[in-house]
Amino acid sequence: MEKIDIIDQLPYTEPFLFVDELMEVGENGAVGAYTFSGDSDFYKGHFKNHPVTPGVILTECCAQIGVVCLGIYLLQNEVDFTQKTIQIGMSSTQMEFLFPVLPNEKVTVTSEKVYFRFNKLKCKVKMHNSKGLLVCKGEISGMFKSNANA
Repeated sequence: MEKIDIIDQLPYTEPFLFVDELMEVGENGAVGAYTFSGDSDFYKGHFKNHPVTPGVILTECCAQIGVVCLGIYLLQNEVDFTQKTIQIGMSSTQMEFLFPVLPNEKVTVTSEKVYFRFNKLKCKVKMHNSKGLLVCKGEISGMFKSNANA
């Protein structure tokens, strides 16, 4: 499965798609990038006159790139993605936020697989800004389920 095909399989669309590019994906992790558009609605109220990207959005970006893209890659031989039968849910997250991400800032997310068993994927994730500064890190787990026989 090509990297662009993995992005096409994500169950998200604008304005809730936080993956612009998937640079690497393999058995043990993924690397991808996203630029947070300054036009995004969440900047209007977070915070007055000093907008920063909310932590929940940073977490979602890490989950989409680091867990969901990797999970799709890992399941490519078990699931018929042409039928759009996969369901994905985050099961746990623990994140540490170190620096703000500003509007129009590009970030790169790197994930490292901790384990993948019984369709549960746990990854260590890191997000860096375009200057290479680590802005957040943590662990995210997600569950994958196929509805092919439902």
